[in-house]
Amino acid sequence: MTTTIETATTAGAQINAAGALLAILTTHADLPNPQIDLREVRVSAGVWPMGLRIALHNDISAFEQWRTALDLDPDTVDHKHSLGGTLAWLIVTGTTHSVPVELVGYYDLPEPATTWG
Repeated sequence: MTTTIETATTAGAQINAAGALLAILTTHADLPNPQIDLREVRVSAGVWPMGLRIALHNDISAFEQWRTALDLDPDTVDHKHSLGGTLAWLIVTGTTHSVPVELVGYYDLPEPATTWG
């Protein structure tokens, strides 16, 4: 099976995502400060339209505030972690202001307990 990903070829392809960003920041100016990227967001296999990636670091409470404000379904939040590492993240994708939004909350896992032998 071959998957084709169409990428944006002009700056104008970001207009809808930029408009959604402005609407989100205007409506939710009191939320914790995230890192926001206008980028292609995966919505299904091989489909990556322009959207927003909103990332928060070391503050799961801030992730939940943003998830609630953007009305992203809590049942679709996925939990991931680095293999053998101490980094984990929550991730949820949905649609806000007619553009895809990926919300990510990174946090550190505790160091594994030392086994004394």
